[in-house]
Amino acid sequence: MGQKIAFGFGMLANQMFPAALGVFIIVLVQDLGFAALLWGIIQFLPRIFDAITDPIMGFISDNTRSKWGRRRQYVFIGAILMGLAYVAMWQLHKEAGVTYNFIYFLSWSLVFYLGLTIFSVPYVAMGYEISEDFHERTDIMAVAQFIGQWAWVIAPWFWVILYDPSWFPEGAGQGVRDLSIWVAIPCTLFAMVPALFLKSKSTVDRTDFAPINVGAVLNSVGKIFASAFEAFRIKQFRQIAGATFLIFNSFNVIAAFTFLIIVHFMFNSDPASAGTWPAMHGSVGALITTFLVIPVVTWMSKKLGKKKAFMVSQFISIVGYVLFWFLFIPGKPYLFLFALPFHSFGIGSLFTIMMSMTADVCDLDELQTGKRREGVLGAVYWWMVKLGFGVAALLSGAILSFVGFDPDNATESAVTGMRMFYTFLPITGVVGAVLIMKNYDITEEKAEQIKAQLTAKRKAVNG
Repeated sequence: MGQKIAFGFGMLANQMFPAALGVFIIVLVQDLGFAALLWGIIQFLPRIFDAITDPIMGFISDNTRSKWGRRRQYVFIGAILMGLAYVAMWQLHKEAGVTYNFIYFLSWSLVFYLGLTIFSVPYVAMGYEISEDFHERTDIMAVAQFIGQWAWVIAPWFWVILYDPSWFPEGAGQGVRDLSIWVAIPCTLFAMVPALFLKSKSTVDRTDFAPINVGAVLNSVGKIFASAFEAFRIKQFRQIAGATFLIFNSFNVIAAFTFLIIVHFMFNSDPASAGTWPAMHGSVGALITTFLVIPVVTWMSKKLGKKKAFMVSQFISIVGYVLFWFLFIPGKPYLFLFALPFHSFGIGSLFTIMMSMTADVCDLDELQTGKRREGVLGAVYWWMVKLGFGVAALLSGAILSFVGFDPDNATESAVTGMRMFYTFLPITGVVGAVLIMKNYDITEEKAEQIKAQLTAKRKAVNG
């Protein structure tokens, strides 16, 4: 349990940074004058950067010879880099102008995402390595998600703080400058915990690793990306990555609309009147995920199998999205709380199950290739997640432009358009993901067969 908790603290950092970013990013449009298209671009371009850095980091992590093992030192360095960059990128001033702020924010965000890559790729791989047991892997990810979900309990309250003049009399621009420091310091410390406390074996004497130096990495770039794309030759990995992309992407496209719908539809475009309701939406949903969804999904996974637990959870989430259409009612904001238990099963179950499934696929990959590539597979999987963030941001900006949303003059037609996308887009993503996972076939029995074949293969190689 100590190892699971240490891994879980890393997940808290891994989720708190993007959770806070998702709240702070509203300030770019609402307070700093960014056009919706710029808002989308500034979140999409770093994902292109990730497309290059993630596979390289996976290759480096998988092949590092060190007395500290393959991963820990990178987790530590990445934690420091992303903490420093996170503070720097939010030091924005409206009087500097949109063009300057756009270039400044984009530049520092690339440094932040580089730090996130250095941290997250080896960190996720560490989680895949903790256990070889089919159900224990789900328990590991459940504990990590339980701890990580507190990021989503806390982060929505930043909305309340940012727009409370008693906290920040100069406005939300001052708020993100100051709050970024208070987010970065604890998150950096949390991110260091796995590096300091997770056990690892020395890899100094490994002779089967590729050389790691600047020249070797540059000369191997083609092979690195070929290796990354090889992951998609594994049918089960394609299914996991594709389903995650659809669900996570469609959710994140509309996630930023929550604040806008509550403020402009339910409270007549007055952020102060909306009070704590935007925060309640995210925070209560995260608490439900923490204390209801994760335990129930973990139980279902052991009773029904991982695939069936995934299917049931996603169908429950559709009920929540439908209820949001009917329960966002001006004058009665408390009603949307009744949709949250259903809605929370979608994203709340996703990474608990999918990360456990990815660990199973790592075994299958070793059986087929003879290589243990948690770093590469983890990098490709989480690149799909981060690509989902980027595509979602781009689509969010495009949708806001399409419906004609203007924060200074939110028309009824624009708000109605946002609400329609809010309900129907994620349902489409869930249905697509369920169809992709319909024929997923790594059951507990097949996982045990793979493990037995691996054991026999390793014995034959080692004599």
